[in-house]
Amino acid sequence: MLPILGETTPFPPVSRALRNPNGLLAVGGALTPARLLDAYRQGIFPWSGPGEPMLWWSPNPRMVLRVADFHVSASLARRVRSGRFETRLNTAFRAVMEACAAPRPGQDGTWITPEVIDGYCALHAAGYAHSVESWLEGALVGGLYGVLIGRMFFGESMFARATDASKVALVRLVEALRAADVPLIDCQQETRHLASFGARPIPRGEFIRTLRPLVAAGQAVFGASA
Repeated sequence: MLPILGETTPFPPVSRALRNPNGLLAVGGALTPARLLDAYRQGIFPWSGPGEPMLWWSPNPRMVLRVADFHVSASLARRVRSGRFETRLNTAFRAVMEACAAPRPGQDGTWITPEVIDGYCALHAAGYAHSVESWLEGALVGGLYGVLIGRMFFGESMFARATDASKVALVRLVEALRAADVPLIDCQQETRHLASFGARPIPRGEFIRTLRPLVAAGQAVFGASA
């Protein structure tokens, strides 16, 4: 039986996460900054389907992208050099989340509800959640958001309204993380798209061992010199 989280109920150890569905750990709990930070520090993230209560996950294996392994294709490198998109950091956090929440082909709904947006916007106001945005002729056309704790970045979602807009934002994210000496991005679930950039799955145990010293490090400054 899955633990039901109250206001102060601690998360169970990630070793108790279910194998099927892979990584499901607990249900319930409000998306407060304190709860979210506690989750990420333990290798746990929230995600729910439309109409479901909040579910918390720690899958095995875990998809990660080492910043040093980030790969950019020749065509994407040309797109970045072209300067077609202006990239910005943290100028439209809520708008990026709202765009990520917009309906997509083949999806019945989104887990990024107004409650989720408010929760992460509070985390953004506290200095832990960040957005990277691609702009074209003054319009927001792509971007991503995630959470930075210590020297560990947890990617959450991205969107694109123009070809390569989200990919260019990802390149800018990696540049910012390199400048901040952040070595690892948590990508959560394995996808071919992320694998094309150099991401790979690792066992959950290895992920947790790598995570602990990074989240305990001094807080990196996002975008200070990117």
